[in-house]
Amino acid sequence: MISTKAVKPTLQLAYVKLMMDVVGRGLVMASQVDDEVREEVSKFPVGFILSMNVFPNGPAFVARVIEGKQLELLSNFKGQPNLTITFKHLTHAFLVFSFQESTAQAFANDRMLVNGDVSFAIRLVRCLNKMEALILPKLVASLAVKRYPMELTLKEKFTGAKNIYIKVAKSYLKRSA
Repeated sequence: MISTKAVKPTLQLAYVKLMMDVVGRGLVMASQVDDEVREEVSKFPVGFILSMNVFPNGPAFVARVIEGKQLELLSNFKGQPNLTITFKHLTHAFLVFSFQESTAQAFANDRMLVNGDVSFAIRLVRCLNKMEALILPKLVASLAVKRYPMELTLKEKFTGAKNIYIKVAKSYLKRSA
């Protein structure tokens, strides 16, 4: 376990900023390639805006549900999302994004706030859990999620991860072009 005191706040901020971007993009791409994530996203109304951020003005991502029940990232959203999950402190986000604490455990430890319908927050966490189970090695994913999906075969994991990683990489290439 990495002590949060051993990692300087500026490094924590840089790491959480990077991970927030990767998680946001990964979630969007998972909504395009994974049936389970797509099914969860289909329960959100079209136009629904969700966000994850670090209090008070830390790293964040904002996504919107579009036609076809997929997610798209919003880069310059100014307004009130329908659902916001907020880490109360940068250190709390660092614990989750460095896989020292699962999202469910962070909620249980009162490290996060939900502004919006809690049932939608639970749905979002299920999407995050599935995306993490797909893209992370099983050992790391087991730390990141409350319960690793036992039915996830190696072939499904490899195919899902490959498709998500390719789409995430393409999204970075589009941004820099």
